[in-house]
Amino acid sequence: MKNIAAYANSTGARVLFGIVFLSLTACAQLQPQPRAVVYDFGPGAITEVPRNRMATLPTLVLADVESTAALDSTAVLYRLGYSDAQQLRPYAQARWSMAPAQLVRQRLREQLGQRRAVLQAAQGLATNKPALTLHLELDEFSHWFETPERSSGLVRLRATIAQPDAGVERLMAQRSFVMQRSASSADAAGGVRALTAATDALILEMEQWLAQVEGAQSLKVP
Repeated sequence: MKNIAAYANSTGARVLFGIVFLSLTACAQLQPQPRAVVYDFGPGAITEVPRNRMATLPTLVLADVESTAALDSTAVLYRLGYSDAQQLRPYAQARWSMAPAQLVRQRLREQLGQRRAVLQAAQGLATNKPALTLHLELDEFSHWFETPERSSGLVRLRATIAQPDAGVERLMAQRSFVMQRSASSADAAGGVRALTAATDALILEMEQWLAQVEGAQSLKVP
């Protein structure tokens, strides 16, 4: 009888434990999961910048920005340079509003469009002379940790300027850009701010390079 009672007690305990476990599991599933924070580069200009109706610089065609497969998502990525620099890691509770290549293109068009007409590759509007085309390849876009305490936003891309010539594009110039800006905090928010600052600084440098290429081209045209 004692053995039977002990067996009944142990069986009852297991059943009770199972009920409690299933109840806790069900409650956990009903709890709302934390939502990822969505980031972009900010709203851009919120007031109209006074400027002449006529663009001051030549028209530019901006092609789609290509990127590596690792950047073809909305994940906010980081690298631990002091541990394993070859591994890209995503922040669990943070993501971009769109893929980095699209964010960079949007920011670039916004900045360049302040002083010139910027066209889509498919628009094909008539201009006084064939517009140069800017192609970009985004190779790196990550929150780079040199140490656990020191990090920066790292952007690396290759820019190619081409000009239409008898139905094909003729290479005018090509350059690689690398830009870093220090992060204010060692988390996703700090990385996003640093990547935004690095992108803006890179675009400024690219504008200067583009002006040099256009200036050199104008000297060649009789």
